[in-house]
Amino acid sequence: MNMTLEQSIQYAADLRSNGQATQAKELLEQLIQLHPTQPDVLYQLAWTCDHLGLEREAVPYYEQALAHGLRGEDRPDALLGLGSTYRTLGRYEDSERLLQTAIAEYPERRELQVFYAMTLYNLGRSHEAVGLLLEQLAATSADAGITQYNKAMRFYADKLDQVWT
Repeated sequence: MNMTLEQSIQYAADLRSNGQATQAKELLEQLIQLHPTQPDVLYQLAWTCDHLGLEREAVPYYEQALAHGLRGEDRPDALLGLGSTYRTLGRYEDSERLLQTAIAEYPERRELQVFYAMTLYNLGRSHEAVGLLLEQLAATSADAGITQYNKAMRFYADKLDQVWT
C-alpha cells in the first residue's frame, strides 16, 4: 500500500503512541532519507528519539525541524521539546535562551513557563523558578484550596525572600 508523506508521518506517530517507538524511528529514518529537509519528519523523528531516551540524538532533528520552518501546533511543542532536551543534557543556557524565545512567541502556552522554571532551577535561580511555578499554579488550578489562596500565591510569587518586620 502506498501512503502519502503525511499518511506515513501519521502512521509513525501512531506507532510511537502505541508503544512501537523503535518501529516508528525506523520508519522516520527511512522518510528522512527521502525528505531530509521536511520539518514534520524531522520533528517526529526528534520526538521519537526523545521518547526512546535518545536525547542527544534528538537535538539535531529538533534544531533542523525548526530551521526548516516547522509551523502550526508542532512548532511550540518542538520548541518545548528542544528546550527541555537541552536542559536534560545540562545545556542550561541554551535551554534558557530557547524557552525565553518560545515564551515570547507563545505567551499563552503555560507549559513553556513550567519547563522554563525547571531550567531556572538548574541555573541556580530557584527564587525565580518557584515564583514562576506559583504564578502558573494560581492561574490554572481549579483546586478549592489553591483557588482560596490564589491572591496570596500571586502576591508572594515575586516576594519569596522578603521578610516583613
